[in-house]
Amino acid sequence: MAGLAVALVFSLTLARDASAETVAQTASKWGLIGSWALDCSLAPDRGKGALLAYEVAPGGRVVHRRNFGDVKDENQVVSAAVSSNGMLNLRVSFPGLKETREYGMMKQPDGTIRAMYNRNAKEEYTIKDGNFTANGNPSPAQHKCK
Repeated sequence: MAGLAVALVFSLTLARDASAETVAQTASKWGLIGSWALDCSLAPDRGKGALLAYEVAPGGRVVHRRNFGDVKDENQVVSAAVSSNGMLNLRVSFPGLKETREYGMMKQPDGTIRAMYNRNAKEEYTIKDGNFTANGNPSPAQHKCK
């Protein structure tokens, strides 16, 4: 019985420590921090792909930067959690759009990442089950840029 009590206390301590991770710690541990693009050799372009960057800013907050070539913005990642299947679930505040979006990223065997879902607070999806809801095409792989 004492062994069970020790195991229970240990597992509760691990769960508490895991939930105490900051957004920056979770994003860093998962491997998200850095720049990502469809093709890192191309200049950012709305039609050919944006350059996305996730950076740890002063104060430990995580910033999501988007560069579409003609337009750039910076938004805060307000939460990050990893599901049991390895999906990184993010909530990003987009004040300019007056919304918070939630999306899930999965690592691919080749080191790329793909969006598996992207939705607004009303649970209106632009990507669901790894496919764009508008046309059914799979979300593209993002490559980590050096």
